[in-house]
Amino acid sequence: MSEGEWRRLDPRTLLAGAAVLCGVAGGAALPAVAGLSGGRPLWQAVAWVLAGAALLVLGGTAADWVRLRRTRYRVGTERVDLHTGLLLLKRRSLARERIRSVDLTANPLQRFLGLVKVRIGTGEHTGGESTLELELVTRTEGERLRRELLTRPTDRQEPDHDGVLAVLDPRWIRYAPVSFLAPALGGAAAGAVLQVSEWFGAQAEVIDWIGDRFRDTSLTWAITDLVLLATAAGAVGALGLWIEMWWNYRLEREPGGTLRVRRGLFTARSVTLEERRLRGIELVEPLGVRLFGAARVDAVATGLAQDDDDKHADLKNLLPAAPRERAERVAALVLREPQPPTGTPLAAHPRAARARRLRRALWSVLGPAAVLAVLGALLTPVLLYVAAGCALVLGPVAVLLALDAYRSLGHGVSGGYLVARSGSVRRTTVALQRSGVIGWTVKQSYFQRRAGILTVTATTAAGEGAYDVLDAGESQGLAFAAEAVPGLLAPFLETPDLETPDPGTPALETPDLGTPFVETPEARPTER
Repeated sequence: MSEGEWRRLDPRTLLAGAAVLCGVAGGAALPAVAGLSGGRPLWQAVAWVLAGAALLVLGGTAADWVRLRRTRYRVGTERVDLHTGLLLLKRRSLARERIRSVDLTANPLQRFLGLVKVRIGTGEHTGGESTLELELVTRTEGERLRRELLTRPTDRQEPDHDGVLAVLDPRWIRYAPVSFLAPALGGAAAGAVLQVSEWFGAQAEVIDWIGDRFRDTSLTWAITDLVLLATAAGAVGALGLWIEMWWNYRLEREPGGTLRVRRGLFTARSVTLEERRLRGIELVEPLGVRLFGAARVDAVATGLAQDDDDKHADLKNLLPAAPRERAERVAALVLREPQPPTGTPLAAHPRAARARRLRRALWSVLGPAAVLAVLGALLTPVLLYVAAGCALVLGPVAVLLALDAYRSLGHGVSGGYLVARSGSVRRTTVALQRSGVIGWTVKQSYFQRRAGILTVTATTAAGEGAYDVLDAGESQGLAFAAEAVPGLLAPFLETPDLETPDPGTPALETPDLGTPFVETPEARPTER
């Protein structure tokens, strides 16, 4: 077909849709039969459920057929057009020069049929109006669209660094059980057991059965055992989810200045990122992963907006949790730097920042403990023991986390990048291009003013839009902002006018950069 000719989705879309509807009907069949069999014979309940399932599949397939006949798309020299709809016609168009991403996804059934879902986006935070979705086309057509829409003229003077930057190391799976996902999955598993048992009216029996298993065990050990069992189940779930998400992982730089991440065991995913949209990287170290010396690499780039209905992991993930040395090497390759900016020595923050974190940690524990103690004195002595237990157990943990959060604070400048680090439970180190900073915001609360510290925020059009240097000294924070982006903050610094001194008077000292100044207005993020 010639360029600009209207094309249609692949007819095998009907098979994929019918198979999904059969799976949905099959999953709902058992609870439906259990609910209908209460007041009628079992064969009648099965017949009603089968009839409803057939109606669902036939109706859904008919709707897919109408959508298939009414959907067409065209890739022209300047725009990409998509027309769809029966009663409500939708005609949408994206300028090719604004297209920033072409992502391909395929679940196991779609992969078996040789189909992919193509998502064409501009990266703007305008909801679904900034994306076009083709569901579904052949894998060959999806790859053709990806190459055609993202190919940019290359600079012949640019060094040739194309090729594979990272591939999956199966040993990285050991970091999956220590992520925050494991306890969340454990809790979800326990809730699923109770929910399924409630569908069949057997929740009380399940609870009694669990109680019988711990009849001769104290309450403390019973709770401990249940938590350990849930954690073990969550760890198994985290391992399975990691394999599904990151199997066949491959990060490569393609000709034309694009980075491509491919991953997924059952659901294959391909995410392409233009290097000219890259403004830096972020080294993410959740507490459990950091204790094992590992870190994850995320991209700080423009045009990575995500919709609320995105079922997949973040588009910005460039590398799963891996040994920190490996993560920093990959970060340097992605940024085309000889050394990773995140490895530069960072300036420590004043002790007032440590005191601030200790106060917050103690208040977060002792405040609720005090409330429980008051209620215990008024109502029951049991709450007094709970308050004492919380203070004795959670107090030292909070102090340790506060001290760790203070040690994590740091900032610095490394070549063309400014670097900022913060966090304890989730420590992040961001390396942001100095040329990508479009504004500074300085915030200083009443307590920060008393302590002589402030928070400096770099505003950018990429990533989260703003990155903080928390609780830096007044002179320290302003000097860092002035050094990182020379000239941007200077018009807002207040320095007293100095008169020419008499020859007999002593020389005045140079005014400190820590003098209060007017806050810069936040600029609306725009792509540079």
